[in-house]
Amino acid sequence: MSAEESSAGTDGGTPDEHGTLYVVGIGPGLPDHMTKRAKEVIESSEVVIASSLYQEFLRDDGTLLPKEQTDEDGIAVRDDGFEQEIIRSTMGRQIELARAAFDHVREGKDVAHVSGGDPSVYGKSDLIFKMADEEDATDVPIEIVPGLTAALGGSANVGAPLCNDFCTISLSDKWRGWDEIEEKLRAAAISDFVIVLYNCWRNYERAVDIVREERTDDAYVAIVNDAGRADAGRNGESEFITTLGEAADHDDKVSGMGTSLIIGNHETETWSNDDRTYLVTPRGGRDVDDF
Repeated sequence: MSAEESSAGTDGGTPDEHGTLYVVGIGPGLPDHMTKRAKEVIESSEVVIASSLYQEFLRDDGTLLPKEQTDEDGIAVRDDGFEQEIIRSTMGRQIELARAAFDHVREGKDVAHVSGGDPSVYGKSDLIFKMADEEDATDVPIEIVPGLTAALGGSANVGAPLCNDFCTISLSDKWRGWDEIEEKLRAAAISDFVIVLYNCWRNYERAVDIVREERTDDAYVAIVNDAGRADAGRNGESEFITTLGEAADHDDKVSGMGTSLIIGNHETETWSNDDRTYLVTPRGGRDVDDF
């Protein structure tokens, strides 16, 4: 058998000695909301790429070794001798880090590229695939490990607002022009979707004004911060229920990138017990007999 034949994997394309590039969603970041698969992949990968915040979460959980057991080059060695390289991820280094990840995989290492929430919901998945195409990295095995996204975490915090049709819209105009964002907001509002807004640290008041043009001011809105992160997030976990007509008056509740707005549709209603008020969007019929 030739060297070329021996290096090809059983799938006919990937060399056997290659590792795997995992794009891992860790949900909010705390262990209670991270999947078992995500934890296993991060613990077993020779290289972990993660932001400082996510490294902190993973160290507190024990998924990564403590910082004091990691040398200045980012190398940590477990008691069983397993060596792991921890690389700090930042927004400005994503292309560089994708290339580095491909190189590590070709060296035979498994790489866990950590994303908050779900990596395919405004996360890192698309960049990895685009870079793999640009870098001719079709030989690199890629696996997406899903995580809990803010829409689901925030919905759980305020009850059951997503039990009917809903959509997510990012307000960041870094990737999409505002005209396109406005068109999507208006279409979603007219179609009576429950709308979950991401990246509310910019343009959220503009977004609310557009939805108000197509939806009544008494529609319920939940402002959710750092869902699932308790006090470990950037600003602390919180939720606040208001109405569409008053949502823009509560900019003090919108704390940054960890904020999501859930805008109810015409059926979204409140439900209260002795402790708190929740939002509920019926799946269909309003009567229990209809289920």
